[in-house]
Amino acid sequence: MEYVFGIDVGGTSVKLGLFTTAGDLLDKWEIPTNTAEGGKAILPDIAQALRHKMEERGIQSAQVKGAGIGVPGPVTADGIVDHCVNLGWGVVDITKEMERLTGLPSRAGNDANIAALGEVWQGCGKGYQDVLMVTIGTGIGGGLVLGEKIVTGATGSAAEIGHICVNPMETESCNCGNQGCLEQYTSATGILRMAKKRLAQEDTPSMLREKEHLTTKDVLDAAKAGDPLAAEVVDRMARIMGMALAGCCAVTDVALIIIGGGVSKAGAFLTDAIQSYYRKYAFHTQKETAFKLAELGNDAGIYGAARLMI
Repeated sequence: MEYVFGIDVGGTSVKLGLFTTAGDLLDKWEIPTNTAEGGKAILPDIAQALRHKMEERGIQSAQVKGAGIGVPGPVTADGIVDHCVNLGWGVVDITKEMERLTGLPSRAGNDANIAALGEVWQGCGKGYQDVLMVTIGTGIGGGLVLGEKIVTGATGSAAEIGHICVNPMETESCNCGNQGCLEQYTSATGILRMAKKRLAQEDTPSMLREKEHLTTKDVLDAAKAGDPLAAEVVDRMARIMGMALAGCCAVTDVALIIIGGGVSKAGAFLTDAIQSYYRKYAFHTQKETAFKLAELGNDAGIYGAARLMI
């Protein structure tokens, strides 16, 4: 039997998966992400974790086709990352370092692109070759797969849709340093920011005023319950996201848009609204682009990373 490892590096933990080359997940586990001293221990820690797993299961190096890895930063096609702020990394040749540390073939990619590839391989994107995935969480992640291959772009920054400018009049800065990014209006933090602004600027009655520590979930739940202010906030989010996705599809012409991330747990209530606005703004040949909720959850990254090696 041949095996592959899939690795998904996050700011607080590293998720690891052992797969067969047929795509069966045999084992998954996590280790802490050690970001001390510029994250210099992260890759050695991963290499050690892989060695331990191989020893535990009696797997020889010759049986392992390789170790794919996804990281939260722009990654070029040859596996070089140019700064991962959450990890403390500058420019790192991930593929070269992983191969040196593990003795196994390796490939690397951006975590959002890797998650999209995972969904195409073993998730809701099965049967589709051209897919755009957007993850709605603390920020907005984007992954683009065309012809069943990840699109990285010249600098590894393809599909950074969270940083499309949707409001050139914005004065507050995004985490990226620009103003008016999609992420500032459609992420979990963006939805909460818009709700707090509305509550501060007007006297509209709202159940949100009763919340001592307001959360994004509170806003979504209130909108579902018919709260007018919350409903307007969520409607604005859906309109901005739908418009942005229509613009993305005018360039990529994908067959499927996958919605993932923590906010996607709001389900059809949110995704139907986004899809409705998408259809309003999309090019006429693309109005029927399919929308699906991601299926693999937090495992999408390890699936996609493993797929890189197969």
